[in-house]
Amino acid sequence: MARAHARYGVRVSEPPGLHVEPIDPDVDLHVPGQAGELARPVPILASIAAGSVVGSLSRYGFQVAFPHAVTGFGWAIFAVNVSGCFLIGVLMVLITHRWPDRRLLRPFLGVGVLGGFTTFSAYAVDIDQAILAGAVGTALGYLVATVVAALAAAWAGSTVARRLVA
Repeated sequence: MARAHARYGVRVSEPPGLHVEPIDPDVDLHVPGQAGELARPVPILASIAAGSVVGSLSRYGFQVAFPHAVTGFGWAIFAVNVSGCFLIGVLMVLITHRWPDRRLLRPFLGVGVLGGFTTFSAYAVDIDQAILAGAVGTALGYLVATVVAALAAAWAGSTVARRLVA
């Protein structure tokens, strides 16, 4: 089934029963008026930087509040990544359907706050350290559980938000 995206006029094909958000709801280079947004990157970069401070400090707070042994499951980072993915799913729907004209909202909240909050690099380091410490089973469980839960959370966030928006 093909539909036209309301803001961009872009035709999107999607299988029956599957809803697809636009790839980048902020800038569509095929729309002449939007291509110029990339010529003024300072406000966008400043909003990303400000959001990154908030998100990164929040994640660091979780890591400090809930430390784990090298051989243990990294529950703090697991919770951060799963909740961050859920919130990204919610945010993308809200930005697309409720706040499409708020130019700096997605860079601030999505790329900045939630990009700084979620941390798949710390997750990778946790897995590496657990393997080196001999906790291979814990490392593999952490690896699989995070990927599955994060994907499920992003889907759940977007599904919940679409139902609330409708």
